[in-house]
Amino acid sequence: MTREQRNGTTELGRFLRARRAEVGPADVGLPVGSGLRRTPGLRREELAMLAGISVDYYVRLERGKETRPSPSVVDALARALRLEEAEHEHLRDLAARAARYAPQRRAAPSRTVARGVELLLESLRPNPARVLSRTHDVLAANPGGLRLLAGIEDWPPRQRNTARYLFLHPAARELFDDWEQQIRGCVAHLRALAGTEPDAPDLARLVGELLLKSPEFAGLWERYDVNERVQGTKTFHHPEVGVLTLGYQTMELAGTPGQRLFAYHAEPGTPDHDAMVLLDMSAPEHAPAPPVEQPR
Repeated sequence: MTREQRNGTTELGRFLRARRAEVGPADVGLPVGSGLRRTPGLRREELAMLAGISVDYYVRLERGKETRPSPSVVDALARALRLEEAEHEHLRDLAARAARYAPQRRAAPSRTVARGVELLLESLRPNPARVLSRTHDVLAANPGGLRLLAGIEDWPPRQRNTARYLFLHPAARELFDDWEQQIRGCVAHLRALAGTEPDAPDLARLVGELLLKSPEFAGLWERYDVNERVQGTKTFHHPEVGVLTLGYQTMELAGTPGQRLFAYHAEPGTPDHDAMVLLDMSAPEHAPAPPVEQPR
């Protein structure tokens, strides 16, 4: 078995174990019983029964000894584990990778932001907006998009990463009204990426740093959640403009190596919109943030 295949089967087994631990017998209509359960969530034999496969086959899947689960088995496991659509799709990707049917790994993504995207960021003002890499590096931002993350400007451009900010910057916990939900979504995105590209150097560097420096990150990393919200609202307790609640939208930038645009909005004439405008006006004029430097 190649190193690439071995990594794929390991990720598949870890994901199945993590999701199995999150589903209790009562969630799927099984009797709980009166005895002490040493296994969190479903037992292997319970999940195998629900999915209509043998216990031996399922154990081989978890241990990485079975590398070619059929699409019907994958779908049956997803139903038994009550996976949401994003989690179901992630399981399909892991199974394909374990079977060596996944597409070839992409080249290391460029940090260069197209000039047209930089102009778009400027045109969105006063709406805060920024471009992130697939691992949350801040590649470019308009003034409000950078200053909305209070204190991130204190870091040099190469260190500006929203995952690093959430877990390691002292201002982050006070800034976000729902900091715990924010960090869960952040880790879910990184975990989904790790499932299909576990050897990516940019991801390995960031995850290694956060595992070392943040116990909260380490705990969430082991949960194997892969759901992530791409739109909704966020409430900020900003030290300069006060409390503001903004809607947000996440968009993949076509033709770019994993870059995503995050844009925030508020209804004109509302206090939230006024605070957003004030944040933009209070920022010193500058060009969009330069690309993040590659570590040497």
